[in-house]
Amino acid sequence: MDITTLTVHELQEKLESKEITICQITKAYVERIEQKEKEVQAFVTTLCKEAQERAKQIEEKVENGQITSKFAGIPIGIKDNICTKGVKTTCSSKMLENFVAPYDATVVEKLKEENLISLGKLNMDEFAMGGSTEYSAFHVTRNPWNLSKVPGGSSGGSAAAVAANLVPWALGSDTGGSIRQPASFCGVVGLKPTYGLVSRYGLVAFASSLDQIGPITKDVEDAALLLNIITGHDEKDTTSENREKVDYTNCLKKEVKNLKIGIPKEFFGEGMNEQVKEKLQQAMQTYREMGAEVEEFSLDIANYSLATYYIIACAEASSNLGRYDGIRYGYRTKNFTNLKDLYRNSRSEAFGPEVKRRIILGTYVLSSGYYDAYYKKAQQVRTLVKKEFEKAFEKYDILLTPTSPSVAFEIGTKSNNPLEMYLADICTVSVNIAGLPGISIPCGVDSEGMPVGMQLIGPRFGEEVILNAAYAYEQKIKFREQYQAEFKGGVC
Repeated sequence: MDITTLTVHELQEKLESKEITICQITKAYVERIEQKEKEVQAFVTTLCKEAQERAKQIEEKVENGQITSKFAGIPIGIKDNICTKGVKTTCSSKMLENFVAPYDATVVEKLKEENLISLGKLNMDEFAMGGSTEYSAFHVTRNPWNLSKVPGGSSGGSAAAVAANLVPWALGSDTGGSIRQPASFCGVVGLKPTYGLVSRYGLVAFASSLDQIGPITKDVEDAALLLNIITGHDEKDTTSENREKVDYTNCLKKEVKNLKIGIPKEFFGEGMNEQVKEKLQQAMQTYREMGAEVEEFSLDIANYSLATYYIIACAEASSNLGRYDGIRYGYRTKNFTNLKDLYRNSRSEAFGPEVKRRIILGTYVLSSGYYDAYYKKAQQVRTLVKKEFEKAFEKYDILLTPTSPSVAFEIGTKSNNPLEMYLADICTVSVNIAGLPGISIPCGVDSEGMPVGMQLIGPRFGEEVILNAAYAYEQKIKFREQYQAEFKGGVC
């Protein structure tokens, strides 16, 4: 038995039946990291020694009855823009290369309360700005299905680590598709929760009105389990919603009869890969066979979502990244003679090209001469996007779209073409603009054996309906079982 191929709920079953121990699980993942991390490069910081020591402590306390959590001893990986006390949080940037957070993010506190074991911090595009994890200041992460291809981004390290069986599950963050798109590219499950459902306290800000932490897992049941852990009102986050706690595993019924699924035709337009379209059409037919009602409709405001997203996201990035000035914390240049030099040289030397590009664009749209023409107009369009989605959900329970118009592309083919890279987000950004939940699940592979992702979008706080729809489909096509023997973690 290869422990690292098991889902979290399978690990829990084997722990309960005493087939395996907490120390054996941690040891298996540490060995897997030692064998495969050099090829995949999913981590920025590994905590293998610390994880094994923690496993011994937890195992002893479980045996003594001091710990009763059902997640005790389960390993996890954490994206490197989520603060972890005493461990470096770099955002994959030279600016924060040596920054050690003095506190834990709320989600990390919740993981510790459940006695999960961190295996380390996962690579990402610098400050979560990018869609391929090629913009990390440290190294490029590779797709475990094909090491010459990107894993997606910005949570590429999280998705690659789960796909390569380096961690059983991971936390990512999603500002415009940064959980869902890499999940699609790496053949795993990625869930972006409703804005405000999961606390953002301790998440290093990119675009505060769009950012959201969420799970990347091997299957839908694990996504529901991890969502159970990380949700909840947080007084430290003013955007956190105070809602009654829900057990998301209770909604996994395999039943979608009479579920009304809307297919927004604008998401299947020009530039979409034909094999991706074919797999999505097959998924629609599967839902019909399971008793769901599938209907195409027009969501024409979606055509404006990409431009709206990049104006708002860059404006907020420009504001949020103003705190990195070379004085309070982070990188400080050695080459300065006055305060202006200190600011300019620290930021010039420590920020990468994509971060600089977005700061400049954001500063431009916020400037006095262009604020009304760009930023104010984008906020008005954002309201229209929200209303258009609300109108769609009056008729449909969920919406079905591609996660990405293509499968994972070759490393280096788009990193020097920002416009082409931005267009890859066209299917995901509208979900963040409207603050909705969205999940990406694999729905097959193309002719080259690369995974294709399907996105299900729900109304605000509609996690239960999209999780059930995803679970029912997953159980029907059995993607993991179908490709596990062929894939085996890809890098094998």
